[in-house]
Amino acid sequence: MAHKHIGIKEHELTHEHQHSTQFGVSVALFGTLAGGILLLNAVIAPLFYGQDSAVADLCAMIGAILLGLPVVWHALKCMLHGHMHMDELAALAIVAAFAMGEYVEAGAVAFIMLLGELMETRTALGARAAIESLIKLTPTVANRVKEDGSEEEVKVSKLKPGDIVRVRPGDNVPVDGEIKKGISSLNEATITGESLPVDKVPGMGVFAGTTNLTGALDITVTKAGKDTTLGKVQELIMAAEKTQNPIMRIIDKNVKWYIPTILMIAGIIWFFTKDMNRSIAALVISCPCALILATPTAMVAALSSAARLGILIKNVSILEIAGNITAIIFDKTGTLTTGQLFVTRLEPADGVEPSELLELAASAEQLSKHPAARALLKLAKEANIKLDGPEDFKEVLGKGVQAKVGEANVIVGRDTFLKDEAIDISGLPDPMMHEEQGFSTLYVARNGQCIGWIGMQDKARPEAQKAVEELFSTGLKRITMLTGDRKEVANRVSAELGCTDYKAHCLPQDKLAVVERVRKDGHTVAVVGDGINDAPALAAGDLGIAMGAAGSDVAINSASIALMSDDLRRLPFLVQLSRKTRTVINQNLLFGIIFIILGVSASAAGLLHVVLAAVLHFVGSLVVIFNSARLVRYGEHLDAHIEETNEIHKAA
Repeated sequence: MAHKHIGIKEHELTHEHQHSTQFGVSVALFGTLAGGILLLNAVIAPLFYGQDSAVADLCAMIGAILLGLPVVWHALKCMLHGHMHMDELAALAIVAAFAMGEYVEAGAVAFIMLLGELMETRTALGARAAIESLIKLTPTVANRVKEDGSEEEVKVSKLKPGDIVRVRPGDNVPVDGEIKKGISSLNEATITGESLPVDKVPGMGVFAGTTNLTGALDITVTKAGKDTTLGKVQELIMAAEKTQNPIMRIIDKNVKWYIPTILMIAGIIWFFTKDMNRSIAALVISCPCALILATPTAMVAALSSAARLGILIKNVSILEIAGNITAIIFDKTGTLTTGQLFVTRLEPADGVEPSELLELAASAEQLSKHPAARALLKLAKEANIKLDGPEDFKEVLGKGVQAKVGEANVIVGRDTFLKDEAIDISGLPDPMMHEEQGFSTLYVARNGQCIGWIGMQDKARPEAQKAVEELFSTGLKRITMLTGDRKEVANRVSAELGCTDYKAHCLPQDKLAVVERVRKDGHTVAVVGDGINDAPALAAGDLGIAMGAAGSDVAINSASIALMSDDLRRLPFLVQLSRKTRTVINQNLLFGIIFIILGVSASAAGLLHVVLAAVLHFVGSLVVIFNSARLVRYGEHLDAHIEETNEIHKAA
C-alpha cells in the first residue's frame, strides 16, 4: 500500500502542517475519485457501445494511469533512494496487470489501495488531532495589563517573564504564571488529567492551556510559548510518536528479504499455473500493510490514552518496558506521602523556650524549599512569631541547613548533620521514646550547642495503599520505599502502605546504590520520585517516573515518564496499559501473518480474483486499525476513581 507517500510521519503536529497535510489528502482524494469514475465508465460503457467499445478501453486505461501512477511513482522513489517500503509489491502488480491489457483490474487494484491509504491517513490525522485536543493549544493572543491598568492585545510570542496578563472567565490561560490578583476555579485536565476544577487564589501557579472557569485573573508571566509546561508536553508527545519500539525495528530490518521472497512465490505460482492473474493476486494480497500498521497504530492509541490521564511517555519503547517491571522503588516524601509535613512536637533543651526554638529554626529555614522548612514557617506564621532574615545561608542536600540568624550561628538538620559538626545531642530526650509516633526529627543548634529538636509527621496519600495493592495484583514482586527519615518513620509508613521493604537515612547517592542493587538481583526496576533530589536514581532505573511533574522542568527532563498529577493510581494503569498494548500488537501481528498466508494460498489455488484480493487487503488493514483504536478508550474506568481521590484530597 502506498500509505507512505503523503509523508504523515515526517510532519510535526502543528496547525500549519496539519492544514497542508489535509490539503494533500483532499487533492489525492479528488484524483482517486476521478480515476474511480473513469473505471466505472469503463464497466458501464459496454452496455451502450458493445463489448469491444474503444470508449470503455480508453476510460479504463486513463483511469488505471491516473490511479496507478501515484503508487508506482512512490515505489520508484523508494527504490532510487535505497528504501524498501513494501509498496513495490502493489506497484509491480499494477504494472503487470496494465502490461497485460487488464486496465480495469490494474485501475481497480490501485483505486482500492489508494482509498485504503487515504482512510488510514485520515485515521492518523484523527488520532493526532485527538492527542492535540487533550493538550489544547494556548491562545495566540493575550490581554496584557499596562502600568496604568489599561489592557492591550498582544501576541503570546511577544510576552516575557514579569508581564501581567488578564484572563477572563471562559478563556484559556495563555502562559505559565502566578496569580497576582483574583480568585477563580480552573480546569487543569489538559495538564494533569484531573477532571475536577481546582480553586486558585493569589500566589498560586497556573499553566498554559488550562481553562479559567469562574473569576477574572491577573497573572504574572513566568513562562510563555514553547517554554511552558504545555509546550514541553507537546514536544514530548510528538517525540514519542516518532520513536520506534523493538517490534517496529524488527519489521523494518526484515523488509529486505520479504519482497524477494514474495516475488519468488509469485514466480513459482506463475511457473506451475501459467496464470499471471494468480501471481498478480498474490502480489496484491501479500502487501503487508496489516503488519506495518500493527505496531504504530496501537502505540499512537496507547499514547493518546495515557495523555488523557496526564501520563507523558517520552519513547514508545518505554511503554513496552513498563509492562515488564517486577520491582518499584518509591521515594517517600512527596511521592507515597503528601510531602506536606506538619510540626507535631517541640522538645527544647533546659532553659530554652519552645517559641525560641521555633523562631531560630524557622528563621534559618526561610530560604529552603524543603517540606520541613515550609512546615516550620507555617507554624511560625500561625503563632505570630516574627522571624529574622538569615545570612550566609547554606543547604546541605539530605542533611540540613546552616545560617546566621542575628548574632547566632544556627544549624537545623538531622542528628548525623550535627554530629558531623561535632555538636553533642545526648543531653536531649531521645525521640525514639516516641517511636510509635514515627516522628521525622530536626535538631536545632545555636553557636555549637544543641538547643532542642522538632518532631514532624507526613501523611500518606489517601490512594497510596490502594495503588500499592493494585501494583502487587499486576504481578510485581517487590516494592521498596526509600527515605532520608529515621528508621521509625520509614517503618511506620512502609507498614501502613504494605511495602515489601524500606531503607531509611538515605542520601541521593544511597538511593542510587539501592536501585543498582535491586537491578543486580534480576529485577526490572521502575523508580518513582519527584524528579529533583531523585534525579540520579530516576536515571539509573530501567524506568524513571516523575510524580507531579506539572510545571517542573527537572521532573519532565529527568524521567522516562512524567505523571502530571500526584495520583498514584496512574502507576497500576500504566503497567496495565503497557500489557494491553502488547496484547493488541500481538493480535495485530498474528492476524497480519495469517491473513497473508491464507491470501497467498487462495491466490495460488485460483480462488482469489485480483480485485477481490485488493478489497480483502483493504479490509485487513481496517481490522488492524479498529483493533488498535480500542486502546484510545482504555482507562476510562479510572475517571470515577480520580474524582473520588480528588474529593479525599480536598477533605484532607
